[in-house]
Parts: sequence; structure tokens; C-alpha cells
Amino acid sequence: MSEYPSIVLEQAVNQMASLPGVGRRTALRLVLHLLRQSDAEVEAFAGAFSRLKKEVVYCRECHNISDSELCPICSSSRRDHATICVVENIQDVMSIENTGQYNGVYHVLGGIISPMDGIGPKDIEIDSLIERISKGDVQEVILALPTTMEGDTTNFYIYRRIQNAGVELRISQIARGIAVGNQLEYTDEITLGRSIVNRTEFKV
Repeated sequence: MSEYPSIVLEQAVNQMASLPGVGRRTALRLVLHLLRQSDAEVEAFAGAFSRLKKEVVYCRECHNISDSELCPICSSSRRDHATICVVENIQDVMSIENTGQYNGVYHVLGGIISPMDGIGPKDIEIDSLIERISKGDVQEVILALPTTMEGDTTNFYIYRRIQNAGVELRISQIARGIAVGNQLEYTDEITLGRSIVNRTEFKV
């Protein structure tokens, strides 16, 4: 016998519990909250996620999420397009933007090299980064990847790829004021901002 008085309720809880970090108790509480809302509020809630999936796209230049072919950062004439900050994911873009310390553009890899997880260079957006750099307009690449073994492996791989491309530019990395093993999205804005401003040359 099901622990829920309604099959529909159970299905809703199962869907809510499939979200990262949401346990079944929290899922039940959220579903019961939605059940108490008006039809219009629930439809607006569901519609927002439906539109999210149908209308949000990835920027063709940097792979950040966007409402159009080019994201607002890549399409802005006020940004320094000669400086590219390489990050693991979209949350990292948001974290760095919140510092107010960076005026360049980004390149979202969509992951980092992790052989243990079966993620290699071809599984993330490294080729498109090298393609952007090879156009000759980039003067600096900032490596802003996690301070983990996988992050360092990805940094080294990108460094070698840029060297092999024969492009002359500065390669830097964010200052190591961020604790080893920390994710950028969980780093406070002041520390993250200072790590961008005080970035250092990438050395192997």
C-alpha cells in the first residue's frame, strides 16, 4: 500500500524529489504548498519551467544560457572581448558577475576533465575555446576553474592546447585565495572578486 492517499500526489512528490538536493519530506512539503495555491498560481509556476526548457538557449559564442543567439555579455560593446574567463559552469559566470570586478567575456566549458567520471576533453567545450582564441583577437585567457585535481588537469590541458595553437597571449589563473577543493559558486563575493583582480600567470 502506498504511503500517500493519492496516486497523483505520489507522482508529484516523485517528480519534485528527483531535483538535486530535494529529499522526499521536502518534496512532500513543496507539493502540498502548491496544492494550496490557486489554479492561476500553479499554472504560472508550471509555465515558467515549460518556457525555461523551450525558450532558453545556449550562447553560440560562450555557451552561457541566453534568451537569444548571443548572450547579453557577448553582445555588449562595453565588455572587453579581448579577455576570456574560462569557467566550468553557468553558476560560475553568475558568481563572478556578482563580484563586479570583471569586465571581460566568458567561455563556459560545461564541465571539467575527469577520467574517473568518464569525462574527457571532447566532452566539454575546449575545441570551441581554441577556435575563439585562434581568431587572433584574444589577448588574455583567465583560467577560473575549481582548485581541485580535475580543475588543475583541465587548466594544464587548455594551456597545452593554446601553446600548440601557436597563439601569443597571456594565460593567467585566479589567485589561490580560494581554498583548495572549493567550488566558485560557494565562494563569497569579496574573496572571488579579489582572486580575479589579483590573478597570476599560469605556470606549469
